[in-house]
Amino acid sequence: MPPSPLPQRHGIDPVRLRLPVDGAWRTVRDHLVDRLSSAVEPGQVDAMLSEGRVWGADGPIAPEAPYAPGAYLWFHRELLPEVPVPYAVEILYRDDTLVVADKPHFLATTPRGRHVTETALARLRRDLGLPTLSPAHRLDRLTAGVVMFTVRPEHRAAYQNLFRDRRVRKEYEAVAPYAPELEAPRTVRNRIVKERGIIAAREVPGEPNSESRIELLEHRDGLGRYRLVPLTGRTHQLRLHMSGLGIPILGDPVYPDLVERAPDDFRRPLQLLAKVLEFTDPLTGRVRRFESRRTLAAWTSHREWAEEESARDLPPRR
Repeated sequence: MPPSPLPQRHGIDPVRLRLPVDGAWRTVRDHLVDRLSSAVEPGQVDAMLSEGRVWGADGPIAPEAPYAPGAYLWFHRELLPEVPVPYAVEILYRDDTLVVADKPHFLATTPRGRHVTETALARLRRDLGLPTLSPAHRLDRLTAGVVMFTVRPEHRAAYQNLFRDRRVRKEYEAVAPYAPELEAPRTVRNRIVKERGIIAAREVPGEPNSESRIELLEHRDGLGRYRLVPLTGRTHQLRLHMSGLGIPILGDPVYPDLVERAPDDFRRPLQLLAKVLEFTDPLTGRVRRFESRRTLAAWTSHREWAEEESARDLPPRR
């Protein structure tokens, strides 16, 4: 695959398209009008071409360039304004192979949907001057804590495979209601389904595909601080498991009930922290352990959060 002739913009790679080999379009412009019709007006395609913003491997594509089956094109998509996340990404570790960051709440790990430049990946690429930086795994936007990136493309697969093969020990902390009658530690196993386009995952009958270890570390004023160890990695697994026990994680806008929040509402972050990553380095054989320096606000100001939590209608505990 040829390298991009366009540099990144704001830490974001250009869009890459490959023209179908069986295309019947007369010009590249005709194909782009058809292919981008759901997001871009024909006049915008014309402007992109006339301004030299669509590139092939040898340079800008002319407005009347003939269709070239199998050719690659690159261009930068228009970046919509985003609400700035007013928290810094802290660096826990950096060398020529890895960057390990301590991500704040509300900042997505990688570009997705309406969160593009306001992501940990885009920020780190810009701030560290590392255009080839790539995520080894991903944290939910609302979850804070340890997230790992690879510096060089040739090392990416080795570290991503650690997560794929479940060879990374992950440890989370959460603040949720304290339920004295709830037996802990305990292991939760069930089958989770996450459908595309639907925010919430759900538990369904069937063979379990998720497993979490839940431990109570301490409690006070009706709240508990929990250690959560996921043994699988389903989307929203820990949040769904805690909610299913009747002790939903504080600040969760999805479980047990969906709560609409404004994009600039940073007042009540999800009280879930990716605390520890531990693994054997696939390149050096060394055991590595990285730990977040962050703390959960609900535990440091527990009385205020406990009062708000006591006013909520929670599902029955089980």
